Amino acid sequence: MATHTKRDYYEILGVSRTATDAELKAAYRKLAMQHHPDRNPGKPDAEEKFKECSEAYAVLADADKRAAYDRFGHAAVNGGGGFPGGFESVDFNEIFGDFFGDIFGMSGEGRGGKRRGRSQRGDDLRVDLTLQFEEAVFGKSTEVKVRRHETCTECSGNGTAAGKKPVTCSGCGGRGQVRFQQGFFSVARTCPQCSGAGQIISDPCPKCKGQGRTVQDRTLEVKVTPGVEDGTRIRYSGQGESGAGGGPAGDLYVVLTVKDHAFYERAGNDLHCVVPVSFSQLALGAEVNVPTLYGEHKMKIPEGTQTATRFRIRHKGVPVLNSTGKGDLYVEVRVHTPGKLNKRQRELLQELSEISKVENVPEKHGLFNKIKDIFN
Repeated sequence: MATHTKRDYYEILGVSRTATDAELKAAYRKLAMQHHPDRNPGKPDAEEKFKECSEAYAVLADADKRAAYDRFGHAAVNGGGGFPGGFESVDFNEIFGDFFGDIFGMSGEGRGGKRRGRSQRGDDLRVDLTLQFEEAVFGKSTEVKVRRHETCTECSGNGTAAGKKPVTCSGCGGRGQVRFQQGFFSVARTCPQCSGAGQIISDPCPKCKGQGRTVQDRTLEVKVTPGVEDGTRIRYSGQGESGAGGGPAGDLYVVLTVKDHAFYERAGNDLHCVVPVSFSQLALGAEVNVPTLYGEHKMKIPEGTQTATRFRIRHKGVPVLNSTGKGDLYVEVRVHTPGKLNKRQRELLQELSEISKVENVPEKHGLFNKIKDIFN
């Protein structure tokens, strides 16, 4: 009479004899999902493979049984025959977690026999606020309008009429779940009658229609800190949607959009601008008034300054956020060529041109100048 030799449990799961608990669990989960009978209708071999890998995992997942199996083989755990402990030895909730829905074709809500309940955190809200450039630099206080769900003042959020209470759901007996048989297992799913709350409102509040919340328009004060940038998000905790069933409120996020300035460009906390000057101012030197966000600043241009030279004016930039420091203002001077000349201007420039001849020969751009340009 032929005898059936049982396969090695480690071989069945496809792991080494030194596999960790996590490796065992991962291997079993993969095989169980692959061979589950509900996924392989009409395939007896799939059911046998499912039983085989479940038996292997039931033994190897138990530290004592695994130690005995490693020492004495199959005879140590079941006397040479029979499945040790049946499928009940395997905690499928603990193994599959969020993969439950993949196997049984259902939502994972309410797993493990726990009631979902009605209390839920409210949603976060977003409000967009546009600022002028100077408002972002110096900060401001303003108001924003928010439309949000708030806890009903008539029923305090429980959704029932005055003097009434929710009644226990008859569909689930207040558990929030109903159980049904799915293949080898008894599976719990959210009660469709009460949506997992375990209670039903038979006498709803007339103000909120049993929802526990009403829509309200609110005006909230927003404080913009000096130095904020475009895209900054300001979070106001608990100022979002009120939670359902008395749950905590969500948060409100005010997202800032900063308009461009007429001639300043911002780079971090520094500002950059271009100031037009005449050839004579660069050649002879001059003192020019440069507009800053803090008033005019007298800037000295040394004699012989070249066009496109940049000057740094300290502490005339943007305030550092939540600090007393400020960035700097960088001013680039560029020669402004007049479009029209009067007779006298033309005569003087003609005379200047004659006495200050410049050879229009390309200059050699040395290595030092190339490096300097890179760093500039």
